[in-house]
Amino acid sequence: MFNTTLCYVTRGSDVLMLHRVKKKNDINKDKWIGIGGKFEGEESPDECLLREAKEETGLTLTSWRCRGVVTFLCDGVEGEFMYLFTADGFEGELKDCDEGELRWVSRDFLNSLPMWEGDHIFLDLLWKDAPFFLLKLHYQNDKLVEAVLNGKTIVR
Repeated sequence: MFNTTLCYVTRGSDVLMLHRVKKKNDINKDKWIGIGGKFEGEESPDECLLREAKEETGLTLTSWRCRGVVTFLCDGVEGEFMYLFTADGFEGELKDCDEGELRWVSRDFLNSLPMWEGDHIFLDLLWKDAPFFLLKLHYQNDKLVEAVLNGKTIVR
């Protein structure tokens, strides 16, 4: 298991999304996700968040909150613990990202974008301002086969 961050940066009712279309052999190919990535060295979750945000977007986050931890399991690949953040404050200008195309997307249209099935679960929790949560998402290929929220199975 390795550690990652995933962040949804908001600007009013818009969310900064990354359409993963540039990397080869990308498990997220063609999906829309937040920004983030793997921890380096002995980084803490917030240190990783700030570094990844700057690297991927050019933005310096000034206001953020850790909202939960997602255990992401997919048959055939190493699992990950994903620290899930939202951010509503930033400085700087967007730059091109080498992992995909960055776009501000209205929250009203997020559910129509190609994304992991489990992302809909945690995005709903984020938009409802749910308290800190633990979520386990288990996939076989691209199919969500199990979701457990705070110890309770919600998908099987």
